[in-house]
Amino acid sequence: MNPQKKPNKPNNFKFNQIGNIVVMVLFLIFVFSIIWTYTQSGEEPRTVNVTTFYAELKAGNVAEIESTPISGEANVGSFLINGTFDDGASFVVEIPNSATLDEVRVLATEQNVPYTHLRASTYNFWNVIIILLPIILIIVFIAFFMRSNGGNNKAFDFGKSRAKLNRGKTTTFKNVAGLDEEKEEMAEIIDFLKNPKKYIALGARIPKGVLLIGPPGTGKTLLARAVAGEANVPFFSISGSDFVEMFVGVGASRVRDMFKTAKQNSPCIIFIDEIDAVGRQRGTGLGGGHDEREQTLNQLLVEMDGFGTNSGIIVMAATNRSDVLDPALLRPGRFDRQITISRPDINGRKEILQVHAKGKRIHKSVTFEEIARRTPGFTGADLENLLNEAALLAARANKPEIKIYHIDEAVDRVMMGPAKKSRVLSKRERDFIAYHEAGHAVLGIKLDNANIVHKVTIIPRGQAGGYNLMLPEKEESFLMTRKGLMDQITGLLGGRVAEEVTFNEVTTGAHNDFQRATQIARSMVTEYGMSSLGTVQYEQRSGNVFLGRDYTSDKSFSDAVALEIDNEVRKIIAEAYDLATDTIKEHKDLLVTIAQTLLEVETLTKEDIDQLVDTGTIDWLERKREKDKLDAKAKEDAITDDSTLEPTPEPDSNE
Repeated sequence: MNPQKKPNKPNNFKFNQIGNIVVMVLFLIFVFSIIWTYTQSGEEPRTVNVTTFYAELKAGNVAEIESTPISGEANVGSFLINGTFDDGASFVVEIPNSATLDEVRVLATEQNVPYTHLRASTYNFWNVIIILLPIILIIVFIAFFMRSNGGNNKAFDFGKSRAKLNRGKTTTFKNVAGLDEEKEEMAEIIDFLKNPKKYIALGARIPKGVLLIGPPGTGKTLLARAVAGEANVPFFSISGSDFVEMFVGVGASRVRDMFKTAKQNSPCIIFIDEIDAVGRQRGTGLGGGHDEREQTLNQLLVEMDGFGTNSGIIVMAATNRSDVLDPALLRPGRFDRQITISRPDINGRKEILQVHAKGKRIHKSVTFEEIARRTPGFTGADLENLLNEAALLAARANKPEIKIYHIDEAVDRVMMGPAKKSRVLSKRERDFIAYHEAGHAVLGIKLDNANIVHKVTIIPRGQAGGYNLMLPEKEESFLMTRKGLMDQITGLLGGRVAEEVTFNEVTTGAHNDFQRATQIARSMVTEYGMSSLGTVQYEQRSGNVFLGRDYTSDKSFSDAVALEIDNEVRKIIAEAYDLATDTIKEHKDLLVTIAQTLLEVETLTKEDIDQLVDTGTIDWLERKREKDKLDAKAKEDAITDDSTLEPTPEPDSNE
C-alpha cells in the first residue's frame, strides 16, 4: 500500500466532477442565450424614408424612437433611428446629418414622443455574451480535455511508445518449471546483461534477438519475464497489436520511440508478445498490402539491425505462428536465436504441477507423478487450469482437501466439458455407446502398438455420448513405425467394428474416429512414404492457411497421382478395418465383459480394465455386488419378520 498515491484519486475525481459541471453550465448558458436572442428579436423592422417618418411623427402615430450614430461617434455623419408605431410595428429610418436629427428631436418633444439618443455602441450585455461565450466554451473544453488525460498531451501522443516498463525481480527461474534446456539457452544472455565486458573483451557479439516459438500456454511470456528478473534489468513489454493503428506511420513512430527509450535505460530487454501481428510476411495481402503494418515492420527491421547500433538492447519476442513471419526478421543479426518451447513431457508436467500446487490443499495420497501421467499433451496453462478446476470442485463439495477423484473429474472437464448427467439416453443408445467404447478398449489391449485406454466412460460429456482416454504406452517416443501407425488406426476403428459385430448395425458415433484415422493414413501416404507410391512427399503440413500465400500455391502432383493417393488411403483404412474385425471377433467374450461392466458402473479406469482381462471381474465391483445382495436379503428378511407379527383373525361366530 502506498499512502502517498492514495489521496490523488479523490482529488482527480473532484476535479472531473467540477469540470463536468462547469462545461455543462456554460453550454446551457450558451443555448439559452441564443434562444433568448431569437425570441426577443421578433419581426424584422420596416425601413421607411425620411419624408414618411416626418409625416407619421407629425400625425402622432409614433410611440417611441431611439437614435444611434452609424459611425459610432456622436454628431458626426449619419444616424439610424429605430422606433415603434402606435400599432406596435417596428421601423428604421436613416437620418443624413446632425441638423436633421435636431429637427427630429424638436418635433418629438412637441408631439410628446419618448426620444433616446445612444452615444455608445449598440452592443448590449447579451450581445457580448453571445459573441464571447463560444470562444470561452471551446477554451475551457480543450483545457478540461487535456487535464483529464493527465496534463501531458497524452491524447495527441499517437507516436509515443506504449511499452510498459517493469523493474525489480518479480519473476525468476524458480517460477519457471519444465523448461530446463530453454533456461540453459538463456543463461548466457543473462550473464551478458550482468557482465557485458567479459564478452566484449573476447570480441563476442551477444544475440540481438531471441525468438520464442511454441504452442499457446507453454510459458513463452513467463520465460521472458524470468530472464529479465534474473538479469535484474529494465524490462519493456508490449504486444504486437499495440503498434498497428488506423493512421499510417504511427506504428513506425512508436517503434522509434520504444528503442529511443530503451537506449536511455540500457542494458535492458524489450519483449514483444505475439509478434506475428506486426511481423507477417510483406507482399502477401490479397488485393493489396497493409501499409501501416509493413511500415512498422520495416522500422523494426532497421532498429534491430540497420545503420544505427543498439548495444545493450536485447529484443525478445514470442509467437505461435513462426511460419508467417517475414524472412528478413528471422535472419542472423536480428533474431539470431530461435528457441522452440514445446509441450512439457511427464517430468516437466510434474515440476509444473508442483509450482502451481503452492497454496492449494492437496491430499497426501495424491502424487504429482500420477497426475502428470494422466495429462499427456497438457501445457503449463492447461495444468494450472486443471488444478484450479479441481480446487473449485472440492470447494463446491465442501471438502477440506483436493483428492484424486476431484483431479480426475477436472481432467474430464478440461478435455470434454462437464458431465451431462441430465441427458436421458435410451437403453439401446446406452448399449451402442458401451460396446463402442469397449471395442476401443479391446484393441488397445490386444494390439501391440495401439494406444492404451486409460479411462472409458459412457457418461455424456459435451457433444459426445461417451468417451475413452487413449494414450500411447511410451509417451517419449519420437519415431513411429508403419506397424505402429497401422495399430493406431486399427484402435480408432474399434468402436465402429464393435457396433457392427454386436448389433449388425452402425451409428454416427465414430465420425471423430474416422477423421483421426484418415489423417494418419493420408500422412502415411503423402508425407511419410509408407505406401506403394514410394518415398515422395506430395504434401507438407503447413498448419493454418496463410492468406495470400497458401491459397496461391500450386499442387505438386497431378490429378492421376491424386487418385492414387485416395486409393492408397482407402487401402490402408480397409486393411486396418479388417484387422480390427478379426481381433474383435476373436476376443468377443472380453468385449461383452467390458461392455456389460460399463453398463453397470458407467466408468472404468485402466486398472479396472486390466483386472477384467486377468480375472474377468473387478475386486471392488464384487464387493459392491456382495454388499448389495446382503442389503437386499436383509430387507427381504425384515419384510418377512413383519408379516409373522400380524394378529390371527378371530373365527366367525356363525361358524
